[in-house]
Amino acid sequence: MIDVVDVADVEGGEGPRALRRRLREGLLAAAAVALLASSGGGCATQVSRGGEGTGNPGLDDAPMSTGLDKRDIDYLVDQNLGALFESSFWRREVVGQRGEPLLVTIYPIRNDTSEHLNDEMNTLLSSIETALVDSGEVGVVSRERQDEMMREVGLQQSSEIDPYSAAQVGRQLGARYYFTGKLGAVDERLDKARRLQYSLFIQVIDVETSLIKFQHDAARSKAIER
Repeated sequence: MIDVVDVADVEGGEGPRALRRRLREGLLAAAAVALLASSGGGCATQVSRGGEGTGNPGLDDAPMSTGLDKRDIDYLVDQNLGALFESSFWRREVVGQRGEPLLVTIYPIRNDTSEHLNDEMNTLLSSIETALVDSGEVGVVSRERQDEMMREVGLQQSSEIDPYSAAQVGRQLGARYYFTGKLGAVDERLDKARRLQYSLFIQVIDVETSLIKFQHDAARSKAIER
């Protein structure tokens, strides 16, 4: 940062030689900044912290791109699990059960978009897991234990799992229901505009009967115009 020295503000005890030295140093600093700017290095990197508990709580509000961000994931999960918690299935067969909470497991959500979303899909799974645990109504099998069981039947955690294998793993884990689903996107372009419509589809399947006990779809759109 360059400090601009106003001659009128120089204390009376500072002689002309000291004043000339300070002015010369300021000019040299200004020349250095001008040189950096001309070479493309004049723009300093700015780092911001935002979110709850900071002076910039709205930092995450504006989208950076048409990609799937944490706000979008939270919205899609909230819409789907909000519908689940309000469903007759949940009230009758989960909340209405006596004794120990029913055990559920969450299988990988399939990425049906054209985007590479490895980190986002992991965040999506974690958000679903957290919402179910926080409900206090079910027990959730840890992903480490589930991964171990999937390896025993020759599957990977990132694999698309077929209904037979899903039921097999679910029984070994002692789960009553398993969660599965897919993330899709419709990509539209017109001139310099682009819109992506993301959709998260979730199903709850009975491990023993393979009956669909609940399913729901939520959508979120992102757009950009250049």
